[in-house]
Amino acid sequence: MFDLVLAGGRVIDPAQNMDAVLDVAFADGKVAAVGTNLGAAKETRNVAGKIVTPGLIDLHTHVYWGGTSLGVDPDQYAKWSGCTTLIDAGSAGPGNIHGFRKHVIERADVRIIPFLNLSFAGIFALHWDVYVGESSDIRLLNSRLCLKVAREHADLICGIKVRIGAVTSGALGIEPMKMALEVARELGLPLMGHLDGPPPPRAEVMALLGKGDILTHCFRPWPNSPAAPGGGVEPDVLDARARGVIFDIGHGAGSFGFASAMEMVKHNFLPDVISSDVHLTSIGGPAYNMLVTMTKFLAMGVSLGEVVRASTINPAKAIRLEDRGTLKPGTLGDATVLDLESGDFTLKDAVGETMKTDRHLQCRGIVLGGKWWHDGG
Repeated sequence: MFDLVLAGGRVIDPAQNMDAVLDVAFADGKVAAVGTNLGAAKETRNVAGKIVTPGLIDLHTHVYWGGTSLGVDPDQYAKWSGCTTLIDAGSAGPGNIHGFRKHVIERADVRIIPFLNLSFAGIFALHWDVYVGESSDIRLLNSRLCLKVAREHADLICGIKVRIGAVTSGALGIEPMKMALEVARELGLPLMGHLDGPPPPRAEVMALLGKGDILTHCFRPWPNSPAAPGGGVEPDVLDARARGVIFDIGHGAGSFGFASAMEMVKHNFLPDVISSDVHLTSIGGPAYNMLVTMTKFLAMGVSLGEVVRASTINPAKAIRLEDRGTLKPGTLGDATVLDLESGDFTLKDAVGETMKTDRHLQCRGIVLGGKWWHDGG
């Protein structure tokens, strides 16, 4: 007998090229079966008329709640956004990853997997009233210590994070990225690189990234936009994709522009991963949460299947995990139940531009570890 069956929903699992009305069964914390007439279960949830996807994975969040100024509560955020796995994008560094692990990650219901920030203190001063770029002070950047701590937490850490740009690395420019890349290469893990406004210019950053590395804020507004001034996609961006660089949205408070995104979508350059970059100053808008970010791509004409792909299996592959991102039997028993609500909605990007849409993704339920965890909303 199964522990739980989600019955009659439209199951969209791009990893299995699946889009059909089916039942999904869970047992012993895993996906047990996908099909019809699956048999008896201790609990059956009728999800007819709803969309069932693998548990959503937000590749760019900041959930070191209480330990950093930018952190938000992980379980609360997951319930709002329909996520079952939250990837923390470098909130903690070598000096405080231990506290993040003990006080937040190990206590949360939702699954949290962190990138380790190159900076000793992580992102320690991101706030409306105080902002200090953690990559701007060479005294906080110690490659040897970052490598040592990453190895101590090798069972947890999925990669190395660095933030560079005029705001985050200042006079040090691109040098912190070079240091972080050296650590990532030594570990055999991906680098997630944040780029804000120049300097350095985008092309200089793109040239350093290799296969499996992640450029977050990939559809940022001008300057350092990936869209070419005369239309189309910048050549260095095309070259990076050809090398296998992963392009992640990382919406945030200032890192996503409709103008850039529409130009990229127009030229069939879709992001590999859709993510929110939710933190203290973006959770109240314009990012809000994962579902709002996903809805923006639906509004730009990206198919629902591709939006789900960029929010499930693609982020799982980006952090090299094979146990999630799909409803294949034997994988983690995580699923998200969604609804496409009709109405009149206004979406806003990071520079204040708006877009209208008549449908919006809403969470109607979350299955975590094979059990119904939350009703959504």
